[in-house]
Formats: sequence, C-alpha cells, structure tokens
Amino acid sequence: MDYSLPRGTQDILPDEVDYWNFVEKTAKKIFDLYNFNEIRTPIFESSQLFNRVISESDIVKKEMYTFTDIGNRDLALRPEGTAPVARAFITNNLNRSPQHSKLFYQGPMFRYERPQAGRYRQFHQIGVESIGSDHPFSDAEVITMSYRLFSSLGLKNIKIYINSVGSDTCRPVIEARIKQFLASNLSQLSENLQEKFKHNPLKMLDSKDETLQTYLSGLPDMREALSQQSKDHFNFVISYLDHLNIPFEYKPTLVRGLDYYTETVFEVVSEDLGAQNSICGGGRYNNLIKNLGGSHTPAVGFAFGIERLIMLLKKQNISLPNQPILVYIAALGKEYQMECIHIAEDLRNLGLRVTIDYNKIDFNSHIKLSQKMEASYMIIFGEDEFDNKTLSIKDLHKRKQESIPASNLIPYFESLTGLTYV
Repeated sequence: MDYSLPRGTQDILPDEVDYWNFVEKTAKKIFDLYNFNEIRTPIFESSQLFNRVISESDIVKKEMYTFTDIGNRDLALRPEGTAPVARAFITNNLNRSPQHSKLFYQGPMFRYERPQAGRYRQFHQIGVESIGSDHPFSDAEVITMSYRLFSSLGLKNIKIYINSVGSDTCRPVIEARIKQFLASNLSQLSENLQEKFKHNPLKMLDSKDETLQTYLSGLPDMREALSQQSKDHFNFVISYLDHLNIPFEYKPTLVRGLDYYTETVFEVVSEDLGAQNSICGGGRYNNLIKNLGGSHTPAVGFAFGIERLIMLLKKQNISLPNQPILVYIAALGKEYQMECIHIAEDLRNLGLRVTIDYNKIDFNSHIKLSQKMEASYMIIFGEDEFDNKTLSIKDLHKRKQESIPASNLIPYFESLTGLTYV
C-alpha cells in the first residue's frame, strides 16, 4: 500500500508553521485595525455556485474537484473564497447589518492544476470582502490595507498595479475596441486566444502569451472607453490612493482572471518572483451577489496565496519575530520529577513556554537537548537544590548560572521578562 503524499499537496511541518503563524497573525492584526471581522465557510459548496460565478473560467472547466455525495448532491471543493462568502452573505441575511459588512477569511482552496513553485492543488488563501458600499473609498481602503499588510511583513520590491474594467454598460465598448485593435493580427494568435477573441476579448489582456503581449504593447488607453460614471469612480480611487501616499501604477492591460469583476481591479506584484510575479489580486464585483439571488449589493475585495507569500518571505530573507523564551527544566533524578512538574506549571501560569524531558536524568544529556531545542534558560533541580530549597538557573545564551531561593522563582522571571503571574 502506497501512503505517499498526494501530488500537489504538502505537509506543513513545525518549523514551516512559524512562517504561517507570522503571516496569519500579521494579517489579522491589520484587518482588525480596519474593523474587518472573520468569517468561516465550508470547504465544499454546491457545484452550481461556482458554475454560476466563474463559469467562463478554466477553473470550472478543468480544475475543480467535484463529487456527488450519498444524497446525490453535486458538490465541489471550493476553488476560491469570494463566491462562498457571497453565498454566506445571502444565506445569513447579512444585508440587514446596520453598516456594510467588512469580512476576512482564511483557509484551504482546491484546484487541479499543474503543481509549480508556490502553487499546490491544495493551497491556502487569505482574503477580504468589503460588501455593501459602492463608494470609491472602499476600493482605496482595501488596496491600502493590502499594501500595509505586505509592508508590515517586511516585503521589499513590491508594486501595486491598478486598472478599471468598467461597468456592464461600458464593457461592450471596451471589448469592441480590443477586437478592433487586435483584428488584423488575429491569425497570428493561438487557437485558444482566437476563441477568447470571439467570446471574451477582455480576458485576452490577462494572457501571458508573448506574441499577444507584443501586440498589446501598443494598446490605446482603455480609460477613454469608460462611461463617465466609471471614469469618475476610478479617478476618485486614484485620488484617495494619492492622498494616502500609496504607491501605484496604472496598467491598462490589467484584468482579473475571474469574470465577476467590475470597475476597479488591482494586483500586488513582486519583482523577486519572476514571470509569475503576482502575490495578491482583487477588485470590485458589484453584480455577483445579485447574480446569486440576493439584492443588488456592491462589493470589493482581494485575496492572496499564503504559500507564494511565504516563498517570497524566504527569498527576501525576511526574519521572523523572535519566539517567546523557552525554559528547559532538568530533573537530575526521577525522584525530583514531581517537583519539576509544579515548577513548570507555575512558569506556564506566568506565560512562559516550558518543556521537561522525563527520560533523561543525566546533566550532560539535559544540556545537549536544551541547546538543540534553542532554550533560553535551564532550571536545574537535583539533590543539592532539594536539600537547600533552591533552584539553579542557567542562562544558556550568556552561559552563566546562578542559584536562587525556590520561593523566588516567579519574582525572578517576572523581573527578567516583564510578565505578570496569573
């Protein structure tokens, strides 16, 4: 029997989890500053939800993990996070909230695609959805929040690209101009791109095809094809970002891979990731909730993959925050282990990380293990300490050791760490 790891998945081991905790804790801290609240949705939904929302995408055609359950229901593991949040918004009548809903989520997503650097078949996303406001400041707020998040993580060489894909009323004008511009070169493009030309020319701008990109370099400014309302919205977004000193660059070929986007779209990219340089993407989607059976509800959001972000953190040698100190307790004999349990619990009540190895009673074995575990302090308790009601405390970084009264354990570590005993 082969129990090897399924292709396109990974085990996230304890050392790696430190990066995950760093990203997740930083994201939650930033989202809290903007009053975004967490929402958790199931990892599987009705297949029809994604068929309705992203029906023109290759995700539905080639990449979704679908199955029929015992009740003969067609279900799919979620390939992205926005559709489930929109469904939850409708299902739970969140439109009745006194203010518009500002939500964030995190968790696994599933797509059957070719595994590559930073991309897995089970991958993890963190995303935000600001639902209920069509004000351009909502666009600027989520863009600003993304920039603040990645800056707080210490990332360097990041850029924000921004564009407007217009509303439903001006989308046909934009698509007609794209067709007009590319028509004379259509025969030089791949069959897949020619199909997009017929049915969804806007999606051609998202292609990485080098031949197409050469042609697109001369594409006229598509902002001229926007309706006045869409122009005003986009100009206000840009004005807010300027006022907040958020660096961005207008990119007329920027569109998002999913079909539900309207008006503002944006990406955060890093020059250190090569050709696949996007680390975050998002934009406005004013029609999605109505298309799913809810009332007309404008919304804007973004999402990013944790795996690719961690890959970038490592590539840029971003240091993780220092871990809280670890105290190793060495019982120099089985008869002293019971007392060491009490010492450990007292220190844990103070908020310290504490570990004991009950299989070792030899001092040298304790020293070697404490150093491997990168403990900061070792508390030694043996015959001398028992007889004299003392504790020997060794600073493993400074390689200094001192003896204190056992009754002074908590005040000693309170003074050392600034923590308070609970």
